[in-house]
Amino acid sequence: MWNIDWNPVLLTLGTLEIRWYGVMIVLAVVAAIGVSLLEARRTGFSQDAIWDVALWAVIGGIIGARLLHIIDKWNYYMLHPAELLNFAGLAVWGAVLGALLAIVIYALVKRISLWQLGDIVAPGGILGQAIGRVGCLINGCCYGDVCDLPFAVTYNNPNSYAPQGVPIYPTQLFHLIWNLIGFGILWLLRKRLKPQGQLFMLYFVVFGVGDFVIHFFREGEPFLFGLPQAQIVDMLMVPTALIIFIVRAIRYKSTGRLAAGEQANTSVKSPEG
Repeated sequence: MWNIDWNPVLLTLGTLEIRWYGVMIVLAVVAAIGVSLLEARRTGFSQDAIWDVALWAVIGGIIGARLLHIIDKWNYYMLHPAELLNFAGLAVWGAVLGALLAIVIYALVKRISLWQLGDIVAPGGILGQAIGRVGCLINGCCYGDVCDLPFAVTYNNPNSYAPQGVPIYPTQLFHLIWNLIGFGILWLLRKRLKPQGQLFMLYFVVFGVGDFVIHFFREGEPFLFGLPQAQIVDMLMVPTALIIFIVRAIRYKSTGRLAAGEQANTSVKSPEG
């Protein structure tokens, strides 16, 4: 059993608390942008566009994360309306969907390929999520159910959000490891998957599958059908992304075979001289 006694509060300025969670979120954004810039350079995509879309994705992600959390904890916030305007609770899927909406809108307004843009930001996005989970681990949020296995963790710092002295699953670490695996998968396949957009869809499949499984070991209240909100979103997003992935792959292969056949016919029928 591991004991976590790291103070989640980095420093206090008057009534303002700066927590390690916030620091890790900033580092996560920096990493996501950095990897996306590398991919933009490799593919010849505008790096200025990456900076622009990053700004809107961050704003959309924060708003989406907060809104989805409020929806999930609606009964609590109806009893505590004064807490609606703080950012004590954020939902990861809300951040993903908010950022996705911002990326879609940006691509439509600028008339650039959503598929290409999605492929560029996908590896950095899941790496950023892994780094953000380091903040969750220190913070004690997103904690697991009670666990009696040797790898259980206990939180002992009073500033932690996790229950004190109770052995629980290290679900933040599960998320971190899975997201790093997801980053490795996307990074290895980023030059191989065709057509454009397949890497983008694969991101949702990889992230969603891991998130769905890990939530069985997390503390949480039922949202619908006895499942927490995140798993409901997983059940919607993973099949949708997988269907799009398969349909586009089939169409791409069919188009490729058709083009090859037309080229072969043209070469056979072309007269010499």
